[in-house]
Amino acid sequence: MLSPMSRNGIIRWSFTSARTHSNRSYSAPPSKKPQQSPLEGIKVLDLSRILAGPSAAQLLGYAEVIKIEEPGRGDDTRWLQTQHEQKQEPQVFKPSSTLSNYFISCNRNKKSLTLNLKKPDGIRILRKLVAKSDVLIENFIVGKMEELGIGYEALREINPRLIYSSISGYGTTGPKAKAAGYDVIAAAQSGFMSITGEPDRSPMKTGSAICDIVSGLHSTIGILASLYARDGSSKDGGGMGQKVESSLFESALSLSVNVGSSFLNAGEDAKRWGTSHPSIGGCTNPALEQDRSMTDSSPSVPYQAFEARDGYMIIGTTNNRQLVLSYPVINSGKQTDDIALYTIPRFEKLCHVLELDELKSDQRFITNSKRVENRVELIEILNDRLKSRPVSEWVDKLNELGLPCSRINSIREAFDEPQTYARQMIEEIDCHHSNSGKIQLIGTPIKLSQSPLKIRSAPPALGEHTQEILTELGYTDVEIDQLIKDSVI
Repeated sequence: MLSPMSRNGIIRWSFTSARTHSNRSYSAPPSKKPQQSPLEGIKVLDLSRILAGPSAAQLLGYAEVIKIEEPGRGDDTRWLQTQHEQKQEPQVFKPSSTLSNYFISCNRNKKSLTLNLKKPDGIRILRKLVAKSDVLIENFIVGKMEELGIGYEALREINPRLIYSSISGYGTTGPKAKAAGYDVIAAAQSGFMSITGEPDRSPMKTGSAICDIVSGLHSTIGILASLYARDGSSKDGGGMGQKVESSLFESALSLSVNVGSSFLNAGEDAKRWGTSHPSIGGCTNPALEQDRSMTDSSPSVPYQAFEARDGYMIIGTTNNRQLVLSYPVINSGKQTDDIALYTIPRFEKLCHVLELDELKSDQRFITNSKRVENRVELIEILNDRLKSRPVSEWVDKLNELGLPCSRINSIREAFDEPQTYARQMIEEIDCHHSNSGKIQLIGTPIKLSQSPLKIRSAPPALGEHTQEILTELGYTDVEIDQLIKDSVI
């Protein structure tokens, strides 16, 4: 009926194509006895974009999630491509014009509906959807939804059971309420960035947008709690919806956890420790006051990253606590059923593995507090020794004795870990947007014993389900064609 249309150089999704493919399944075929989704019967409207909101909606992807996007443009992350993607080097997944690896990371298990909310007909369609939905997620600048006439108070009049999740930069009150939110800015203003990085270098951002991600998690938790409050706590299921707020700033502030608690209760401002830890090293339990290894509350040394011959590793000898080793008792040359227990301090065992036995009796390092005091000298000695052999050799020897350690993996190495495959953290699914017809996605880290969480569909093309959704709302093909001509969809 319609061919692809271009506006400002942007290709818009062809609804003829959408209709042709509307009945085709791009997810893995269902099992013979499909198990019910834990959110079966719940409908979610995702008006958000970038990462915080879309990740929250993706976590709810075991419901029916409709992603509402601007016609001809869609979510900004559809156009965010890495240098690798721009060079079009060989890869399993080659993005289409409206699909990037950033976008596919947080938009699976969703349908895409294009809708111009600046048009009265667009607002009218949204209101019809709200009347039939359980959850709405948005991350517009505070006040924008109200300007459009679709704020919480307006939408609750249409559907009192609606759970309305608002994700913003700073929340809906306070002097910065209407400021735009960005992950790196929230990390800076919350103090989180000030405690991230090496102590003798400038503050650092985290490798991924942790403030965005945690804001999305907080939103999801609030939504699920609200669904339970609405339905689970009401005998007749007639409970009311509510507004759920989360913000990047508040989420980032909450990430300070024990560091923030130390300031609030002890007035202690924090600093950067790199891969070291400011607290691990002891406890303050009076019952253990005779055990100096347990009551030493200074930072633990060694507890940080080290460079080996072929890469980096982390070692965490968190305190002077004893390693308990068990051996069978030998009597008259024969092994008995009895077990003898031997205790060896962790630091001593580390010294033994590194063939630095002389450090065991070195008065500079005899206790954790001494090691903290002489940290520079100790770390220099350990660094020199660890550089002499490959990471795998050190990790194997330390793991044999139960000493906490690990290779610092690259992302490639992390996805090659046997544990990654054992826990099904890589899933391959059909995707008609891909040059190979398939894409690989990070699996869900949540495992449910009775309701397995599976990726049911690939991230959608822009407007892929517009025809399907509007038809379900009662619109005819003629009406849909007119909406296209009027730039509503």
